[in-house]
Amino acid sequence: MDHARVITECLDRLPADLDDPTIPLRAEQHLLAEAQHRDPKALRVLAKHVLTVVAPEIGEARDARALEAEERLARETAWLTMSPDGRGSVVGKFKIPELHGAMLKKTLLAFAAPKHQAATQEPGGSEPVERRPSPERMGDAFCELLERIPAVSIPKLGGLNATVVVTMDIASLMGGLAPGVLDDGTTISATTARRLACEAGLIPAVLGSKSELLDLGRTTRLFTGAQRRALNTTQLTCTAEGCDWPAHLCHAHHDQPWSAGGATDLTNARNLCPRHHARIHDPAYETTHLPGGEVAFYRRT
Repeated sequence: MDHARVITECLDRLPADLDDPTIPLRAEQHLLAEAQHRDPKALRVLAKHVLTVVAPEIGEARDARALEAEERLARETAWLTMSPDGRGSVVGKFKIPELHGAMLKKTLLAFAAPKHQAATQEPGGSEPVERRPSPERMGDAFCELLERIPAVSIPKLGGLNATVVVTMDIASLMGGLAPGVLDDGTTISATTARRLACEAGLIPAVLGSKSELLDLGRTTRLFTGAQRRALNTTQLTCTAEGCDWPAHLCHAHHDQPWSAGGATDLTNARNLCPRHHARIHDPAYETTHLPGGEVAFYRRT
């Protein structure tokens, strides 16, 4: 049925002003023959260019115009919707051109592919950890992509980079429980805010008693590109026990938090994959530094 649907839709799309009345029949015969050894998806791709095959003298130009029109319509009718579900997540749908869908898929796979089985094993566990379904891995990759988009590459909004601003007091940054507040009013846990602080720029702001801005410091504390490259030459993978996530996809973490006086230098730096970077900031886990330079995590009881 799927093959038949592809063929009938293709024949319905053929121009009505064809000089040669045998072209539709030749197109149908060609697609029927190809359907014997192609799946519906591959047959649909072939059907887009069937005129070029059965009537090359007119088909190439017509197929080119049809493809351009299809791409133009796809871009003009692209849309995206997002809405909070009230339980800490945002649900969305989108429709984008095939080109941009392929770009998004390739980018997400670049983040999702290196997550090997070793990275999902609990240290000392005897039972194999089942891989999560692909949609969940892609969801994690999408979050990682959004966190890693450089602010300097995003168009400015209101004269400023389109950067999400998190406001929290210094006590929470150094280990407290009070949540951080995004610039749209959304709250995030202090644990998540501290994890983001390892990768994002911090701009100290001094507020008065009525929360009016009194002074704004300079962005500081990030590891430089040179430091990251040097770190990656000595720590080739995530430094969590048993994890083989490659260094170039890891986060640079301060062993002694910068907010607690830790220096931004290589002696205080370690590579952690996104999953273990989140875990090292999770108060539900205790972190143990191992003799070989790795860290192990144990759930607190």
